[in-house]
Amino acid sequence: MPENTYKIPYSKTEIEFTIPARMRATVAVSQPVPPLADPAREIREALVHPVGSAPLTRLAKPGDSVCIVFTDITRASPDHLLVPALLEQLEHAGVHDEDITLLCGIGMHRPSTPAEKIAKLGAGVVKRYRVIDSEPQNPDALVDLGVTAGGVPVSAHRAAVEADLLIATGIVEPHQYAGYSGGGKTVAVGAAGEALIAHTHGPAFIDNPATRLGRIEGNPFREAVNEAARRAGLRFILNVVLDDEYRILRVAAGDPLLAFQELVQFAKSVYEVPIPHQYDIAIGGVGFPKDANIYQASRAPSYLFFAPTPVVRPGGIFIIPARCEEGAGDGVGEQRFLAAMRDAPNVQFILEDARLNGYPPGQQRAFVMAKVLEQTEVIMVGSECPDLIRDCKMIAAASMQEALEYAARKLGEDSQVLIVPHALHTLPVL
Repeated sequence: MPENTYKIPYSKTEIEFTIPARMRATVAVSQPVPPLADPAREIREALVHPVGSAPLTRLAKPGDSVCIVFTDITRASPDHLLVPALLEQLEHAGVHDEDITLLCGIGMHRPSTPAEKIAKLGAGVVKRYRVIDSEPQNPDALVDLGVTAGGVPVSAHRAAVEADLLIATGIVEPHQYAGYSGGGKTVAVGAAGEALIAHTHGPAFIDNPATRLGRIEGNPFREAVNEAARRAGLRFILNVVLDDEYRILRVAAGDPLLAFQELVQFAKSVYEVPIPHQYDIAIGGVGFPKDANIYQASRAPSYLFFAPTPVVRPGGIFIIPARCEEGAGDGVGEQRFLAAMRDAPNVQFILEDARLNGYPPGQQRAFVMAKVLEQTEVIMVGSECPDLIRDCKMIAAASMQEALEYAARKLGEDSQVLIVPHALHTLPVL
C-alpha cells in the first residue's frame, strides 16, 4: 500500500483509506501471538486438565441435569467448538441428552434466531439438544438469589440455577465495565434478570473510576459478576482468548475464578499496547458482528475513551467505520439506547437525567456515549442508517475521506492520529 494508506475492518471485509499528508499516524495492534495449531485438541486437553477443578467426567454423573450457558451472536466466542467439546465430556460422564439444556445468554439483547443458534452451535447440536434463550424480563423464568453486600439484586434463569451442574463458555477480552469479559459474566449478565443488569449498568457503577477497561482487581462490576455467578451455582467454565481474526490463542477450563484469572494474565500480555501520548484523532475498527448495529459499534469509541487514560485528548475526534445494517439494534436494550439518545436535547441532559433518575438496562450505553460525546466528537463512517447516527448525537460520514477532511478542518491538517484496527481487542495504555 502507498505511504499514509491503511486498512481497517468494515463488516465482513475491510475499508482502505489514506490520511492527509501532514497528519502523523501511529498504528496500535495487539501483540503478535501464533494461534493454536489444533484448537479442537487444545480444547479437549483443557477439559481433561482443568484449572482448580475436577474434570467434567467426575463432576457430572448419570441422572444429573446440566445447563451450559453460551454467548449470543453479538459475541465472537467460538461456541461451535466449545459447546460440542463440553457435550462430549458430559456424554462420557453418562449424562443423558434430555437432561442437558443449552441456554443462550442474551442479556438485554434481542432473542436469538434459529439461524443464529445453528451458527453458534452447529445444526447437529441444535437438533439433538434443548436450546433456549434467557428471558430477563420474564419473572416466571427467573430465580431470585437475593441481594449482594454491594446492593446488587441477583436473579438468573431457572434452567441455570436449578441445574445440578452449571457450565459457561466465554471469551476473555477487554471489557468496558468488567475489566475483562469471560469468567462468570456469561451467566451473571447473559442469563440474568433485568434488575441485576439495571443495577450493575447504572450510573453509580459506570461513574466509579474503578470500573475500567483492563481492571479486575477492586472493580465493583467484576466483583458483582463474580458474586452473582457464585450464587447462580456456576461451577465450571470453558473460556478462550482470541486474536484480531478471532482465532484461538489460548484456552482454559475449570474453576470460574481460577481459570478466568489465568486467561486474564495471558490476555493482558496480548491486548495491552503502550502508546506515548494522547492523540487528536483515533480511528477505531470494529468489524462483524459488532458493527451490525449502532449500539454495538459504539463500543469502539467508548472502549478507547475509557482506556485507563482516554486515547483522544478533550476536543478530539473518534472515527469509526461501521455498516450498522441493523440500525440501532432490535433488542430492548438497543431501542432504549436509541430513544435516550434521540429524545434528549443534548448529551448534558442525558448525563444529568441519568444521575438524577437512573435508567433501565440498555440505556446505560446512552449514558456511556454521552460521557464520550461530552468531551469528543464521534464520526460513524459508511453506515446504512445515517439519520439514526445523527439521532444518536454522532456525525454520519459517507466515506473515510469525508470524515478525515472534517477532522482536518476542525483540528488542523497536522493532527496526530492513532489507528486501532481492532478497537475492541486492543487496549492502548499510556
